[in-house]
Amino acid sequence: MTARRLFIASAATLLIFSQSHAADRVVYEGDSGPGKGKHILFIASDHEYRGEETCPAIARIMAKRYGFKCTVLFGQTDEGLIKQGSSLIPGIEEIENADMLFLFLRFVHPEDPWMEKFEAYLKQGGPVLGLRTTTHAFNGLKGQYSYHNYNHSGEDFVGGFGRQVLGETWNPSLGAGHYGRNHKFATAMHTVPEQKTHPVMRGVKEMHAMAGAYSARPMPDSTILATNRVLESMEVGAKPLEDKAPQPAAWVRNYSFKGGKKGRAFCSTQGASEDILSEGVRRMIVNATLWCMDMEAHIKADADVSFVGPYNPSTFSFKPSVTDAQPGDIKGFDTPILKPKK
Repeated sequence: MTARRLFIASAATLLIFSQSHAADRVVYEGDSGPGKGKHILFIASDHEYRGEETCPAIARIMAKRYGFKCTVLFGQTDEGLIKQGSSLIPGIEEIENADMLFLFLRFVHPEDPWMEKFEAYLKQGGPVLGLRTTTHAFNGLKGQYSYHNYNHSGEDFVGGFGRQVLGETWNPSLGAGHYGRNHKFATAMHTVPEQKTHPVMRGVKEMHAMAGAYSARPMPDSTILATNRVLESMEVGAKPLEDKAPQPAAWVRNYSFKGGKKGRAFCSTQGASEDILSEGVRRMIVNATLWCMDMEAHIKADADVSFVGPYNPSTFSFKPSVTDAQPGDIKGFDTPILKPKK
């Protein structure tokens, strides 16, 4: 093969690789703002609460309103379709140049090379935000990474990634589980009075979440920012159940993974796709993303946190809302998130 033909063949192979590489994720990038030059990596793969809708919706806000580059990875099928809760999550190499990690996971068990890159990020003390089921992000991991599992009982890493990094795991026997009837009772969240001036709660007012409340006992070094109340129905403004005392619903902490650098972490037991229809819930999450990156100076109480493009989330359920979507279907700022094909 001549040098010219070799060059053409190599270029064609590179083009095909680049196209397939881009097709397994979606990237939103803003033109200007305090986030210009910074990269947030979103990873969405849970089984029930539509993280595949929440993550791109928040990513668009952070890109369009603040100027960040936002890459969203999804759990997928072998054919490249978005699949809720899948442990096949292409694109983890993006974590190597990420300034922030935004997670919505549940019971995933990626392959060792994936976990190796994930751990390398944690060792550097990179900012981490986790919503809802991310407290129990990992389950079924084997071998050298098994201690990240939500139910790890070893004294070196009790509760796995969720407990040791975000501050809580899933353990109903220890007060970390469903609180009230999920799918029947919605959740109101209220700022802890002493934390009204915390940057994450700046400008946050009413918070109504459609997903049911969780109980939680965050790590002692956590700062509780908001608590929840179980409501008597799914309606906005419904009365709280008197026999359900407030529980921690959002908190921040500093973590250090295996003696590595310290990093900031935020966790909320809410964040389902319908939860972020509430401006208060949405604003808290946007503020928390900035806080995790030490950018609290850019948190404004009246900042525009409205949705970018069509957003009509589906009600959370273990039954997928869409089974024929690819990441490329929601590229750009104007495509619906996520809409079944006709």
